[in-house]
Amino acid sequence: MKEFVKLSHGSGGVEMMELLEKLIVPIFSRSKPPEGFVGLEYMDDGVAIPLPGGGYLVVSTDSYTVKPYFFPGGNIGVLAAAGSINDVLMMGGKPVAALDSIVVEEGFPLDDLKVIVDSMSEVFSSEGVIVMGGDFKVMPKGSLDGIIINTVVVGFAERLIVDAPKPGDKIVVSGPVGDHGAVILLYQLGAEAEEERRRSRLKSDVRPLSKLMLPLVERYGRYIHAASDPTRGGLAMVLNEWARKSGSVIVVEEDNVPIRSEVERYAGILGIDPLYLASEGVAVLSVDPSVAESVVEYVRSLGFTEASIVGEVRKAEKYRGYVLLRSSVGGLRILEPPRGELVPRIC
Repeated sequence: MKEFVKLSHGSGGVEMMELLEKLIVPIFSRSKPPEGFVGLEYMDDGVAIPLPGGGYLVVSTDSYTVKPYFFPGGNIGVLAAAGSINDVLMMGGKPVAALDSIVVEEGFPLDDLKVIVDSMSEVFSSEGVIVMGGDFKVMPKGSLDGIIINTVVVGFAERLIVDAPKPGDKIVVSGPVGDHGAVILLYQLGAEAEEERRRSRLKSDVRPLSKLMLPLVERYGRYIHAASDPTRGGLAMVLNEWARKSGSVIVVEEDNVPIRSEVERYAGILGIDPLYLASEGVAVLSVDPSVAESVVEYVRSLGFTEASIVGEVRKAEKYRGYVLLRSSVGGLRILEPPRGELVPRIC
């Protein structure tokens, strides 16, 4: 029977990982990268290329389709700039240059386009990232829903952060999770959530994380064994990927995970675990236990005052590749990776 691409294939959950592993990665793996290159085998948004004089060139690319393209706390332009900057940072790199590609639908308001491009420029400028070039295209009316932006960010790293959590590591989260996903969810529900949306003060957390990651990597880089920003699929997806790749079990303390009360309320009403909702201004770190408390204190001193140790990586005898969540009452349950179309077009 003929199969087709589904919306869930782009959700960041189980269906997307299966599509990548069964279709995309095997095709592109026909060409093997040179020795020392880091890329496709880690199924990340970025690649690291070793430089002759030492260190690495880090390059990340991502496409942004968020709907609505204006939302409390930002817009698709802010998201496109910050998101790709963060992808380079999570590999241990310092972003320095960018390319962008913008595709809009015929009839797209020019005033909106100007605001979006201005927002991108402001984010890149504030982070010292120079836009070196790009591309712009227009699709006929009805063949594209508004606007899509692709960004490529280039940076340099002295030491890479390659996602390889080790048994004993502590899982550190830099701040409340799920803010961005909750905001977009409210808007996508339309009339159903109009009253909640009108009363809500919740904003997307979208922002570049340079002020967190650059000093953190400089001081504690060799102790950070994995780093990620929990976008599509949220914290649950990041931890499930780490557990699967490392063959470990990750135990998370539910009470230690910072979540805003509004996010918990909206997620509860809709029957969605907030750990599946995207964040766009949060870092998740797997840190050597010898420095975990110091890392949290340092992260808080950088302005991320709700940073917390939320769990640990354990050597797996049972539940290899699983994430276990210890509830408020002390019981354990499996925190599965997300499935289906929780919040399409989240980023």
